Amino acid sequence: MMRALAAASRPLFSDLPSLVRSWLPTSSFKSFATVSSSPPSDLNLRNQSRGGLPRFFSDDLPSRKGGVVRVQGSEFWHMAKVLRLKQEDRVELFNGKGGLVEGCIQSIDKTGVDFIAQEDQKVILPQGMQWQVFAAFGTLKGGRADWLIEKCTELGASSVTPLLTERSPIISENRVDRLERVSFAAAKQCQRLHQMVLNPPIKFGTLLDHVCLNIFLRKL
Repeated sequence: MMRALAAASRPLFSDLPSLVRSWLPTSSFKSFATVSSSPPSDLNLRNQSRGGLPRFFSDDLPSRKGGVVRVQGSEFWHMAKVLRLKQEDRVELFNGKGGLVEGCIQSIDKTGVDFIAQEDQKVILPQGMQWQVFAAFGTLKGGRADWLIEKCTELGASSVTPLLTERSPIISENRVDRLERVSFAAAKQCQRLHQMVLNPPIKFGTLLDHVCLNIFLRKL
């Protein structure tokens, strides 16, 4: 009985493409085929990783090939202690503002790593998009705020603003510092070159003015 039902249903599924084509104009399929078959443009790759090299953050980047910068702190710990990278291992440095340099570890000591650039610094423009996303949320307890910040970073939000409402708990400075670290880690993980801005907490009534000001400054 089941085999008979399956055999009877096959023509229905095979007819689905023709039914869909009858509902849509031919131009729709031509446009879709043109977009899907074209190779990705540089615009779509501007905010993506150029390769699989380990990437680390540094405020200072060498502007020219052969330039050297020193990496210390948590990024040094990640390089030397977590990933156990060694001299001459290739890595990338980024500054969270679109700057990206490929190079290698020149030397390692107990306090830091000396990075030497193997190419000139590249400045990558933000990925072109029609809309800019400015996220805002009421203060959340526990790990829910961490999760929200992480996902906003991965989805490409320009900024996130915690909202202070009448019944929401106040966000401490330590909490803001933690959220910044979560956003920073997510930016590295998803190969995002432009760090998301975590604004200080504001009241809901001033949110719209704050967003409008950010849009105006970005257009300058």
